[in-house]
Order: sequence, then structure tokens, then C-alpha cells
Amino acid sequence: MTNVRTGLKRLQEAARQTVREVWLASGPPLRSTRRAGQFDVLVALTIGVATVYYGIDNADNVVVREIAPGVERVMTRPNGPGGMAFMVTLAFIASVALVLRRRYPLAVLCVVTAATLATPQSVLRLTFYAYVIAVYSAAVYSPYRVATLAALPVSVLLVSTSGNSVTPIVPNEYIALLILVPMAVASVGLRTWKLRTDEGRTRLSALKREQAEALRRAVEHERARIARELHDVVTHNVSVMIIQAGAARKIMKTSPEQAGEALLAVEAGGRAAMTELRHVMGLLTMADEGGVTGVDGPTAVPAPQPGLDQLETLVGRVRDTGLLVELTVTGTPFPLPPGVELAAYRVVQEALTNTVKHAAGATAAVTVEYGPDRLRVEVTDTGGHAGAGAADGNGRGLIGLRERLAVYDGTLDTGRRLTGGYRVEALMPLEAQ
Repeated sequence: MTNVRTGLKRLQEAARQTVREVWLASGPPLRSTRRAGQFDVLVALTIGVATVYYGIDNADNVVVREIAPGVERVMTRPNGPGGMAFMVTLAFIASVALVLRRRYPLAVLCVVTAATLATPQSVLRLTFYAYVIAVYSAAVYSPYRVATLAALPVSVLLVSTSGNSVTPIVPNEYIALLILVPMAVASVGLRTWKLRTDEGRTRLSALKREQAEALRRAVEHERARIARELHDVVTHNVSVMIIQAGAARKIMKTSPEQAGEALLAVEAGGRAAMTELRHVMGLLTMADEGGVTGVDGPTAVPAPQPGLDQLETLVGRVRDTGLLVELTVTGTPFPLPPGVELAAYRVVQEALTNTVKHAAGATAAVTVEYGPDRLRVEVTDTGGHAGAGAADGNGRGLIGLRERLAVYDGTLDTGRRLTGGYRVEALMPLEAQ
């Protein structure tokens, strides 16, 4: 019993899926223009006037037709006021429906088919011409291709089997015309269908190109972001390590204890650099389950990005190189978005790195100002002589800072001071706290 119920449920689901597929638009709907609407109104008016006149003119008529040599058939048309009103109503419905043949082609086909089936055998011309146009419109304009391919044969079969095989719907002299017109209509319909298919293919190709371009821009943006991160991490820590290692080399023989402290600072700087590199690499190798794979193996969560709360540690490492640095925080500190904190941290890191490289022997001052609507970070130095690695500077660090700050609508102002030295100032707008 359970298997039977399961089978019935599967059949019901398959039936629902089939219905959904049948009524699902397989192409974009046709955009009707004003000229096309005017043309449809003209077609409906022409067919309507002709068929209504035909219905009125043939009321109460008796037609005798020779359907074979020596064989005649007598056909009586609907008579009386009721017969004329019935014929005029059928002609009116079938004709007026053609006004919507582009917008609702399947609905128009159903309406005209019903009117054609209701038309008496002796006056089938009342709705036959409207029916031909409705069939053409459904084939050309309907976006529901599956439903259309199913409805057209059914409609044609119903109309063709409802008539009298020995009674022509149209006069014999029009047979050649009725053969040529459908051929022309079919050719136009196929051409229109092909044009719509080509337009859809063109739009799809354009969409694919746009997606590919967006992906390329995203990849370039991510590469630039990673390059900025690596530059900030490597440049600062390696510059500090070079200075400390050089100092240790110079005093190793005369002051072994101080040399040992300098080497410990080098080790600490290397560990700090490895920690930040693990974080950057972890973001690149983020696993699907939410974990990351670092250089030492998989870890559950990547280490947090540095923020303003780690400025004391940063300043301490720089002081170990012999550079005098003063850190001042004004205003009431409050939580900031991680991206803003990281950008502010990188500004201080890059400015102090440049001071270490290009202003040896100077003193530096770091100021962090928390305002109600902005965060201000300033790093200044008093100037000095170029140190080790000064020739390696190429300005990419400051360019990267400007790009990083631009993400948060921030600005970077850099330049030499009138009293000597260099100044770096970053301003970042904040939401109201």
C-alpha cells in the first residue's frame, strides 16, 4: 500500500512538473510597437467589416452548389433576426480578438477557435479568415513554445474535423490563393522566429561577455588587494628586521647582550610577519566549511586582522630599531568597522616604515583622533638621513594606501613639512555613533 501511495505521489509530481514546463515561457515576450498595434487594429477592422457584411448579406439565403457533375447540394443559411444576430456576433468576436494577437496570441487562438467551431457549416467563412490569422499569430508571437506546439495541432484538428468534407469553405477560384498565402505566412513566421532566436542568442552572448568582464574586474581587484596586503606586511617587517639585524652585526663583538636583544627583536618581527602572512594566505585558501588552510596546516578560523588596538605593539617594534616614536590618542575610542581599523593601521605601518627607511635618526609622532563623524590618523617625522633599503622605494605603498582608503571614502594627504621632515594624514568618514 505504501508503494502504491509513493507511486501516485511521484506521478502527481511529474504531472505538475510537466504542466509547469508547458506553461513556462521559453523565450522573451514580443515587445509590441505602436505601429504594430495600429496594424493589428486595421487588420481586425478589415476582417470584421468584411465578415459582418458577409453575415448580413447571406442571412435568409438558400445556396445551391454543384459538388460533383450532376450532383447538387442545397444549403440553408441561418434565417430570421436571431440568425443574423448570431452570425454578426460570431464575426465580431473573431475579428475583435485579433487586436490582441501579438500580446496574447494563445488566448486569441482559443477564442477564435471556439468561434469557428460555433459557426454554422453553411457560413464558415464568417470566422475562417480570422482563424487563419490567429493560427499564424500563435505560431510567430507566442513565447510559450511548448504550449503553442501542443495547442496548434489540436486546434487545427478540431476545426478540420468539424466541417463537411464535400462542402468547400471558400469558393474554388480562391483555392490557389489559399495555397500561396499560407506558404508566404509560414515563410514570414519562420523568419520572424529565427530573428527572435538570433536576438535572444545575441543578448545571451552580451550577458556572458558582461559576466566575464565583471569576473575579470573582480579578479584584478582581488589581486590588487592581496598585493597591498603583502606589500604592507612584508615591507614593514622586513625593513625593521634589516635595521635590527644590521645593528646586531655592528655591536655583536663589543656589546653581545645588546646584539642579542636586537636579534630577539628580529625574531619577534619575523614571527609577526609570519602571523600576518598566515592570515593573508588563509583568506586565499578558505575552505568550504568555513575553515582555512594556513602555511602550518588547517586552522578553524583565520587570525584577526590587526587594528588600532595593536598600535602600541607596532610602535614598540619600531622603537626597537632606534627610532623614537610618540603615540597619542585623542577623543574617546569606540568600536570601528574592521576594514576601517585595518586601513588606519596600515597607514601608520606604512608611514613608520618609510620613516625607518628614509629618515634614520629622526623622531616620529603618531596621532589617532576619534571624532564624532570621522577618524583622523597622522604620522609625522622630523627628517633624517636615508637608511638601508631606502633606494628600494617606488611609491607603491602610498598608492596602495590611497586605494585602500578610497574604499571607505577616505583621503590621504602626504608631503614635506615646512619645518622639515614628512607628514602623512588620513581622514576617514564615520557613521554617527
